[in-house]
Amino acid sequence: MKTILLIGLGRFGKHLAKELSQLGHEIMAIDKEEKRVDDVLPYVTKAQIGDSTNVEFLRSLGIPGYDICYVAIANDFQSSLETTSLLKELGAKFVVSRAERDIQAKFLSRNGADEVVYPEQQVARWAAIRYSSSHILDYVELDEENGLYEVPVPENWVGETIGELDIRKKHNITIIGIKEEGRIKMSINSETRLLQTYSLLVLGEYRAIQKCFRL
Repeated sequence: MKTILLIGLGRFGKHLAKELSQLGHEIMAIDKEEKRVDDVLPYVTKAQIGDSTNVEFLRSLGIPGYDICYVAIANDFQSSLETTSLLKELGAKFVVSRAERDIQAKFLSRNGADEVVYPEQQVARWAAIRYSSSHILDYVELDEENGLYEVPVPENWVGETIGELDIRKKHNITIIGIKEEGRIKMSINSETRLLQTYSLLVLGEYRAIQKCFRL
């Protein structure tokens, strides 16, 4: 369990609070609007109404005591930037800030953000890849070029072993697991024979995945 400071309780902040709660973390939630604070009370340990650009207010929260500080402020980049900078000045261990554009990410990184996330951009990319390619069942982005993909077993692969296919050498793609009836099996090897009922969990560049599976 980690101690989390979550600042900004719009749509992204609220979803973040729910997910962090399900993971069992201790969460202090902050927003200027009372209604937003009230909406996340079922998911957080504590919550306060306050202005995160006020240094005295932030200091009262004991910033060095949190393992992670999330700045999820939306539609007010100036406040997000000021909050990120103040958190670092007050001894924050690790700050994750939300950005909408690359230029915002640059400023946030220069002013104290240890990591920057793009919720809308990341979801848009996931949706584009997931639904525009009929043979991709699921997708997790690792960076701009690489990802983890769930794909069905091609018909001409059924009955073959992973070793016989040797797609790592041929396509620079790694099969890291198989999925059957919703259950993931990671204990695979070169002798694992592929069945039509399987889907594959493969790791590699999107272009290599496209070429290999003819997406």
